Amino acid sequence: MSRLSAVRLLAWGAATVGVIGIVSALTPEMANRVELVRGVLPPGWPEAARVLTVAFGIGLIWLSRSLAKRRRRAWQLAVAAVVASAIAHLAKGLDVEEATISLLLLVALVRWRRRFDVPGDPASVRPLLGLGAALAGIAAVAGGAELRGIELSHRTGDALLGLGVVLGFLALHLCLRPFGQAVAQTVGERKLARTLVEAYGRDSLSFFALRRDKSYLFSPSGRAFVAYRVVAGTALVSGDPVGDESEIGELLAELRRFVRAHGWRLAVVGASGEWLDRYRALGLKPVAMGEEAVLRPQEFSLDGRAIRKVRQSVSRLRKAGYSFRTVPADEVGPELRAELEAVSRAWRRGEPERGFSMAIDDLHVPGTVLALAEDAAGRVGGFLHLAPSPAGGGWSLSAMRRRPDEPNGLTEFLVVETLAWGRDTGAEEVSLNFCALTDFLAPERAKTPARRLVRRGLLLADGVFQLERLYSFNRKFFPEWRRRYICVERFTDLPAVGLAYLHAESLLVPPGPWTRRRESRRRAAA
Repeated sequence: MSRLSAVRLLAWGAATVGVIGIVSALTPEMANRVELVRGVLPPGWPEAARVLTVAFGIGLIWLSRSLAKRRRRAWQLAVAAVVASAIAHLAKGLDVEEATISLLLLVALVRWRRRFDVPGDPASVRPLLGLGAALAGIAAVAGGAELRGIELSHRTGDALLGLGVVLGFLALHLCLRPFGQAVAQTVGERKLARTLVEAYGRDSLSFFALRRDKSYLFSPSGRAFVAYRVVAGTALVSGDPVGDESEIGELLAELRRFVRAHGWRLAVVGASGEWLDRYRALGLKPVAMGEEAVLRPQEFSLDGRAIRKVRQSVSRLRKAGYSFRTVPADEVGPELRAELEAVSRAWRRGEPERGFSMAIDDLHVPGTVLALAEDAAGRVGGFLHLAPSPAGGGWSLSAMRRRPDEPNGLTEFLVVETLAWGRDTGAEEVSLNFCALTDFLAPERAKTPARRLVRRGLLLADGVFQLERLYSFNRKFFPEWRRRYICVERFTDLPAVGLAYLHAESLLVPPGPWTRRRESRRRAAA
């Protein structure tokens, strides 16, 4: 029996034994067996065993999910629950059949115990000890009162019971929590990753692998790497691997082994079309997540009726006295830095910093460029932050900010002037924003009733996610659309992976104190 099939079979077996236990506890016992048990055990024990049988049944059903993920702690708890369940079956009514089934599951769990090799999260040990002490304290209070003949009030007893249940569930959650890995980039890893990006970073997303909230996995020789972040048990790989082509196959195999050893789901977000065959060979299934708008500076033109609105916006801003200039991001002085931060605050309006796979988390990273739009008085009205694709000869838009009180068309002015700058500097391409779910947002593609329904829902939610607004903005420039994918192990993983991705992009962080707390942590990490 293969490794995964045995684990899944045992997980289903645990759930089945749990269901059998619950049904057995809720149905009448055989009268002759019950009388025999009551003649042997003290009064009240069969009734208590019935309650415990239900509890262990629910526990086994709950543990089955973690068993399927090969978690060692889940196996340990399942063994204890199966043994206790077998004893409870005998105590509640001499249910030999149910006890035998439980013991058969126990034999199977022991037989394949080496398959459950995913370690628990070491960070949970200390809080687990604290919860254990708290539960012991509750038991001591209740037991001490019982031994001394002190009758606790119903309110006190219920409060202690409720607190014990809550702490018990919290302890189980911590015990079964997926192994988490904090981002721990060393100075050496950052330097090596930067060197590889500069040498091999052809893709428009390559530079974004250098974000500080990502971890790195290098090939054995250190000539290739992937950037990833673990969120809720999902390893989100950011874009395609970067490095020497001869190292990529071995790197992907190591990635697969590494993820399996930690019991994580594996997903690649922002994957390019040219890598899909390799991801399929790795056992991943690609799903289109949207398209990236790419402009060619050498080919872009404002001529023609179709682009007249952009042309008019640029002309209006120029007549109003706006000028354009670029500044290396790491050469920005204190005054300009303060002004850029003011523009960012005004643009975000209390919203958190977005980004994970298609943005850099520092406006002043060496090698990046700030494209500024300044009014006649020299005041910055808006800016673009551009990250290089060193080996590809292009630039990627990382951030796009403007003051809300600036004239309409300022962002179009910035994009057009950036393309002119790119043409003068020999840039092959400028990647604009990534647009999610374009297969539904584009009116000409929403031809089926289901697609039209999804499109209507996305339009209604545009005030929150602004997907259609971003798509409409990019369409003004008639870009080349480059499709991006999210690759998952199973299609059933999509909901969990989608939530993890939204969390990583900070799209699930509400404004207010949560945003301030997150920003404080980000600045501290910097």
